[in-house]
Amino acid sequence: MTTPRLGTLSAFLMTALLFGAEPAAAVMTDAPKPAQPSKFNVETFAEGLEHPWGMQFLPDGRLLVTERPGRMRLISKEGKLSPPVGGVPEVAAVGQGGLLDVLLAPDFASSGVIYFSYGEPREDGKNATSVARAKLVFDGDTAKLEDVKVIFRQQPAISSGHHFGSRLVWAKDGTLFITTGERNKLRAEAQNPANDIGKVIRINADGSIPDDNPKLPGWSPEVWSIGHRNIQGAAIRPDNGKLYTVEHGARGGDELNHPEAGKNYGWPIITYGIDYSGLPIGEGSEKEGMEPAVYYWVPSIATSGLAFYNGDLFPEWKGNAFVGGLAGTQLHRLVFDGDDVIAAEPLLREKVKRIRDVRQGPDGALWLLTDDDGEVLRLTPPK
Repeated sequence: MTTPRLGTLSAFLMTALLFGAEPAAAVMTDAPKPAQPSKFNVETFAEGLEHPWGMQFLPDGRLLVTERPGRMRLISKEGKLSPPVGGVPEVAAVGQGGLLDVLLAPDFASSGVIYFSYGEPREDGKNATSVARAKLVFDGDTAKLEDVKVIFRQQPAISSGHHFGSRLVWAKDGTLFITTGERNKLRAEAQNPANDIGKVIRINADGSIPDDNPKLPGWSPEVWSIGHRNIQGAAIRPDNGKLYTVEHGARGGDELNHPEAGKNYGWPIITYGIDYSGLPIGEGSEKEGMEPAVYYWVPSIATSGLAFYNGDLFPEWKGNAFVGGLAGTQLHRLVFDGDDVIAAEPLLREKVKRIRDVRQGPDGALWLLTDDDGEVLRLTPPK
């Protein structure tokens, strides 16, 4: 795998010549812009949400959306918001915490089961990321959750409003990937494989541990990979079945990775960014035994939400990844050649919206959640 690094532009300049692209500024990213800029229309499909975090498309054409303060809502095919879904457990809606991602069971059409992650209140004022499963029972224009069961609890819990993670993704084999954050206060614990701080977790759909998890000496059995800061985007790449994630850096150093079993992704020993104080973090950007990023951003765009596009509505986007930017208020398009990012295109900068989630819809459009103004956006080809 060739990993781009600041100050080493020659390979990407050569790619730019081969692909007819213009180089991007090294201060932001090493990848050049695509030769042909993307063209699309943007429509506001729904609005009025409060800090939406995750969304799923239901078989009947409605959307299921989470709101960080602790609500789920259905959105009709006309963009109308339902009353809050009943039965959602209490959440720790503090700082970055609250009700977070949502995911349909693979057999949702027959079972009605969903999975969701949230900041869970724990004893003595502490909190941490948890994942629950429940049955979504429809009740007219809204719904309620029944048989709620927590299947994963991040340990240890602390009192913090930072770095909860947390995306949910089905692996090709039916196991469940859960991403967590290192809670900011516990950054060094991202290197401790005996806990769930700053990790990718892999469990079965019922919360049990897969037999083929790494289970290396000293590793907690649910841990898949270690050394992560705060992963808020995750997706399975359709062409190779690999898990890809995006995680926040500090000042600079947001990363795109594809976490593999038993590997260490470096935080806080290696990073492409610096601390908010301006001081360096760790030992540099590489170290033996630690995995480099597939791609990274300097300055940080505060990555959140990740989707790979494989629809027919935008044939020129097939195989591309789309990453939401919170602080960067943009959508970032990444073009791949194998495992390498060969071009990058920032989109929607003029909208100045914090992009929280990115999904490809069943209609082939690209759907986005915006954080502060609580909208659902839909990208379609220009007419």
